[in-house]
Amino acid sequence: MAVPKRRTSHSRQGMRRSHLHLKPMQIQYCPRCEQQVLPHHLCSNCGHYQGREVVPEEAEKK
Repeated sequence: MAVPKRRTSHSRQGMRRSHLHLKPMQIQYCPRCEQQVLPHHLCSNCGHYQGREVVPEEAEKK
């Protein structure tokens, strides 16, 4: 059975894990209302997605 002869150093351990970091979230802005929107998601403020209205706005209250 294979057993390591030497202890893995902190540097080598860090180099092995260099690709495991978290990437920052990509935030875009709605072209209609300028609110922050995640990519490929519906705008929760105005209900638009890719230039068309997906969720109709509620009628204004009197």
